[in-house]
Amino acid sequence: MGNYSKKIELKGHIIDSFTLPKVYDEILSKGGNYSSEEIKIGKTKKDASYARIVVTAPSKKLLKSIIDRIHELGAIVKGDEEIILKAAKKNGVFPEGFYSSTNLNTNIFYKNRWIAIEDVSMDCGIRVDTNHMKAKCVKMVDVQKGDKFVVDLKGVQVILPDQPKKRGVFEFMSSGISSEKPKGILIKHIADEMIEFKKDNNAKILFVCGPAIVHTGSRNYLSAIINKGYVNLLFAGNALAAHDIEASLYGTSLGVSLEKGFPTPGGHRHHLRAINKIRASGGIKNAIKKGILKNGIMYSCIKNNCKFLLAGSIRDDGPLPEVITDVILAQKAMKKNLKGVKLAVMISTMLHSIAVGNLLPADVRTICVDINPAVVTKLTDRGTLHATGMIIDVETFLRELCDHLP
Repeated sequence: MGNYSKKIELKGHIIDSFTLPKVYDEILSKGGNYSSEEIKIGKTKKDASYARIVVTAPSKKLLKSIIDRIHELGAIVKGDEEIILKAAKKNGVFPEGFYSSTNLNTNIFYKNRWIAIEDVSMDCGIRVDTNHMKAKCVKMVDVQKGDKFVVDLKGVQVILPDQPKKRGVFEFMSSGISSEKPKGILIKHIADEMIEFKKDNNAKILFVCGPAIVHTGSRNYLSAIINKGYVNLLFAGNALAAHDIEASLYGTSLGVSLEKGFPTPGGHRHHLRAINKIRASGGIKNAIKKGILKNGIMYSCIKNNCKFLLAGSIRDDGPLPEVITDVILAQKAMKKNLKGVKLAVMISTMLHSIAVGNLLPADVRTICVDINPAVVTKLTDRGTLHATGMIIDVETFLRELCDHLP
């Protein structure tokens, strides 16, 4: 044991976040070993801690595997090694061995200085502008021949988010995904967080919503929350908007009366008629101007300057004119609009939650609300490890949340 070794460093809140013991555990569980050369523990909550560790392994391959894993926990190879850059040989293709980004804040060491990565997002490459000393995360489809990208782990520093300094919803929900939670208390804490973020003009609150909000008769509560000014940005698909407009025009959702709870004769055609009427009007905004659409979620968004983005899918009817049907363009539009988002509330939409979660930096507070625990589990399994889940009926959640917001 110990024929091959590398010296690594850990900096930041590595004690209270349990990062240091996690690193030790990863090294040992993968068949390596370690010796701690230096450990400095911060004396106050504001003070950062530091550890310098020698990682050893019986083979180069195993050592690389260990370093790759603990790098994701914030470890950097000692010695301020400079990044390695390679140019892309063709459009839409990263250079071989490219560094695949995480959703954690990341720095790179280049020309004797650390550079913070812009537009942090998982599953991207890091493109470096050597002339202006800037770097940003770039999706594969945006690669241009000749762009310079970081390869390997050398000179790359991943920064774990700080632990919350005050008691709040993210501390109460820290035990992960469970239906056995004090729901009323949790919803009250979420409302308190939203009230605080509303006071910050630079912080945006994002809601990612599925059509179940309309099907369950909850749209009035979401409309009220938008009217109160607590939603700055709404991401959804064609279905949410179509059924919301169906409810406004015909009082049904999927043909079921929202007042009586029974299927309406011919109601299965209502969502198509609603889409057709909006298309004939030239869009949702024009339908409001013409007095055709008088209430609902989409109505509240437009009336309160709450920006919305509707991303299409292969199963969409219509779709509505505002729906972005090109998935690459939709992804780019989402990423552009996520700047400034500090809180993301994802409600009853597995596909959109996972899609948006993959675009969000890890320091964005993320809550996933669904009646199905599998939705939250899949979200975390696909990389959004910072998301916290609440297993609850959407109608109950939105009604209580609305009641707590002044």
